[in-house]
Amino acid sequence: MTTPLRRGRLLLGGLSATLLLLSACMGGSTDDGKDAAAGYDPNAKVEITWWTGQTTEAQKVAEGLAAEYTKAHPNVTIKAAPGAPTTDDLLTKLSAGFTGGSYPDISYAFGSWAGDLGASGKTQDLTSFVNEPSFGWNEFSPAAREVATAKGKVIGVPALVDNLAVIYNKKLFDQAGLAYPKDDWSWEDFRTTAKKLTIPAKNQYGTAYSVSGSEDTTWHLWPLLWQNGGEILDGTKPAFNSDAGVKSLETLRQIAVDDKSMYLDQTDEKYGPLFNSGRVGMMISGPWSLLDLKTAKLDYDVALLPGTNGDHTTVSGPDLWVLFDHQDANRAGATRDFAKWLTSAETDAKWNLAVGNLPLRDTEKTSEAFKKYTAEYKGGQKFFDNLQNAKKARPTVAGYEVLSRNVGDAIAQVLQGKAQPKEALDAAAKKSADAVEE
Repeated sequence: MTTPLRRGRLLLGGLSATLLLLSACMGGSTDDGKDAAAGYDPNAKVEITWWTGQTTEAQKVAEGLAAEYTKAHPNVTIKAAPGAPTTDDLLTKLSAGFTGGSYPDISYAFGSWAGDLGASGKTQDLTSFVNEPSFGWNEFSPAAREVATAKGKVIGVPALVDNLAVIYNKKLFDQAGLAYPKDDWSWEDFRTTAKKLTIPAKNQYGTAYSVSGSEDTTWHLWPLLWQNGGEILDGTKPAFNSDAGVKSLETLRQIAVDDKSMYLDQTDEKYGPLFNSGRVGMMISGPWSLLDLKTAKLDYDVALLPGTNGDHTTVSGPDLWVLFDHQDANRAGATRDFAKWLTSAETDAKWNLAVGNLPLRDTEKTSEAFKKYTAEYKGGQKFFDNLQNAKKARPTVAGYEVLSRNVGDAIAQVLQGKAQPKEALDAAAKKSADAVEE
């Protein structure tokens, strides 16, 4: 599957142009209030295009699933061939496709794009469809359902679910004579532990953080913000620069600047391998890291995020299969049927669980496939249980990508000792004020 460490990132040079293209599309909305699949004939011959966003082995899995579906539905052809955009390119390609009329029927999308995609006017309204009893919409986590909803309409179905927790190196804890983290620990405990795990002479750090300014930088702050009682937005007004936001960023600043216990990764791509090689004691990451850890053969375990006053709220970064409207009821209906099949418990075992991701539906927790997954991927059960702490979701509003970049830059400045939390967050809020739309 696509590496979620890079979730929500855009190639920086294309960000402004991409959002401008999406803004231009908003004026040409195809949303006329009519159900895109009204009059769908399930026996009609139809071709749908699937942008999987996957590469290499995951793409082969996708092609195999497409072949399996079309074998059972010979009237449907699914184009899921190699050469479709990879995930980092998808938003730019979708935006250009909206302008030229060459966008797909279904596409992988980072959840942080939902607001912009929903505002494009090109998505199907799936609200009634997913609420049909046979779909099992409530089997998805609340955060996943919320991220799939933009402007009050469901525009896609969850493709991947995850959350953030702490993965720790047991060997380094043993060497430092430290007890392993318990699920009731606090951020004060985390800071103290990180300091004790830091050994400058060995280039060993207690923890790590991305300072690339990407969404990987930004969404690591949101759990702290929520635990302290803060919010990202107040309506369409940035609210992350509240006292709660300042306190949250100050917690991270102390670890990075005062204690120098935090490895600062300029790229998003280094801190995972450094943890796997034994140079970082604790890594705040998600279940996507388990596949690499399995290969690294590291003695590790997983604990909940540290808490504030007993609140261990985390953040989930659900990705989506977004369904688009081409003013063709048969294409819309066939795409819905395929998405329902693809995200069923039976098919998900061949897709997410097969490549190390968490199951999409809570009903999968009793399946043989999930038992195999938890046996194969240490920490998988903890990450699955931690979905209960994903009580909030990132806003699905147009302009979130711009807000995220501004907040990410602010965090990076603070953690590198170049700014103080309040001034940095205030500046980010000011720059984001005109970007966010409901």
